[in-house]
Amino acid sequence: SDADVITRFDDEKKLDVISNIPLKITCILGSATMTVNQLLKLSKGSVIELDKNIGESIDLLVNGKLVARGEVVIVEEQIGITLTEII
Repeated sequence: SDADVITRFDDEKKLDVISNIPLKITCILGSATMTVNQLLKLSKGSVIELDKNIGESIDLLVNGKLVARGEVVIVEEQIGITLTEII
């Protein structure tokens, strides 16, 4: 109907207004807790053990909010994410 077309057009116009706003995308492989003393002892080659195991999903945040989970993939010489769950 004409009303549906007008509504769809209005929705597209609203999206156009925000479509170029930059968003910060963060992928969290895991986290760790350590003391200041442990932090000060870190040097080149130190390994920090994270709280996630190999094969566990990583979290994808948009502007600090969890929006998806995925798996790490290698694309040519870069790291990427295959989304496995949208929150």
